Amino acid sequence: MQLPERLLDSLKYTKGFDKEAFLSVHSSGEQLTSIRLNPFKLSGSSQVPSFGGDLGEAVPWTGFGYYLKERPSFTFDPLFHAGCYYVQEASSMFLEQALKQTIDLSMPIKVLDLSAAPGGKSTHIQSLISADSLLVSNDVIRSRANVLKDNIIKWGAQNVIVTHNDPRDIGKLENYFDVIVVDAPCSGSGLFRREPEAIAEWSENNVQLCSQRQQRILADIWPALKKDGILIYSTCSYSKEEDEDIVDWLENLPNAYCPLSIDKKWGIIDCGKGYRFWPDKTRGEGFFIAVFRKKEGEIVETNRHKATPPIASKKEKQLLEEWVKESATEFIKYENTAYAWPGQMFTDFSFLLERLRVIYSGTRLGELIRDKLVPDHALAMSPMLGNMVPRVNCNLENAIDFLQKKELKIEPPQKGWQVLTYKDFVLGWINALPNRINNYYPRELRILKDN
Repeated sequence: MQLPERLLDSLKYTKGFDKEAFLSVHSSGEQLTSIRLNPFKLSGSSQVPSFGGDLGEAVPWTGFGYYLKERPSFTFDPLFHAGCYYVQEASSMFLEQALKQTIDLSMPIKVLDLSAAPGGKSTHIQSLISADSLLVSNDVIRSRANVLKDNIIKWGAQNVIVTHNDPRDIGKLENYFDVIVVDAPCSGSGLFRREPEAIAEWSENNVQLCSQRQQRILADIWPALKKDGILIYSTCSYSKEEDEDIVDWLENLPNAYCPLSIDKKWGIIDCGKGYRFWPDKTRGEGFFIAVFRKKEGEIVETNRHKATPPIASKKEKQLLEEWVKESATEFIKYENTAYAWPGQMFTDFSFLLERLRVIYSGTRLGELIRDKLVPDHALAMSPMLGNMVPRVNCNLENAIDFLQKKELKIEPPQKGWQVLTYKDFVLGWINALPNRINNYYPRELRILKDN
């Protein structure tokens, strides 16, 4: 692996940089694989049978992450598709410390994950915030926002709105968010070990362009943060221009830098203006993170709600309640599609629906057609799926057939709509008819290759 000499030269005086060790770890061929468990679906690591119940060493800065002893085929693990875990780089899981050490996560808060696709940080945030908190998960590129939506659905998140907006648009929501996470687009040098093809794309000019873009993004989104709100800034770049220099630039905005407590055994470098993850010192890829508290703006919450989205009729509510667990939920009907919104967030959901390009909100329950519900995949993935909905457990072979959207060789004990499960984890919907079984796994999510 031939690393750019100009990059190595630029890092010469950066705290924690050891050129010989840095080159050695990049040439070692070592690849770390880590996953983060879904606490809403797994009560313990032993419930991940695809890994024999032994995940290896825990990632020390999160309560949900594990290093794997070897990389399995996630594509052919049904529990991956059931949303039981997320494959995520270990360094970026340090976001958990940034949140836990700066804000009370037991309180209802509003969080923005600005550049959220494909969903690693958003699903992590959603695992940490309270049920009466709100997460707005955004990506400016529509195709990436669609992938983000799919991963939010798979995770079973209910208190999330997925949007597709430019930072400038969201910045108009002045003094709205308690926390804004900006995992900024960057030159990507921190991922060279995992993505060697990125080496050819690296240049000093691209570093400068990224630095300018990062400043523009932060300036655009800053008005949306409340007074005393938390801004978390991160990159997967080693370059000072995208890391410490951005922290210096942020001094132009009224904020206070928030130092964090770190265990020396973790190998993370406190550079005084943020925290650096060097791959020769930590078990993870290159990463930088810094946290700030806003020192100006308004705290007072005003009633921003105007229009009310169409609510399901009493008859439709009675129908929908047969499919979901009892909860403080509002049923929304848009055209023929039914959604469940957390009742305590109805006003905020309505407000954001008016002002942002929302592509997904709450839990999509399905299509209401002739006084019946055609259930949606999101309902199958959600913890709100009712206990009375029939379940059919299957073996690994049948689970893979289902995920490949193939014909199923199973005999459900009853007819009608029911969820297919593998080791008691829901994979999706089937509809058993008198002469066949219809496989309703979403076509766009199906496994395309053979095992």
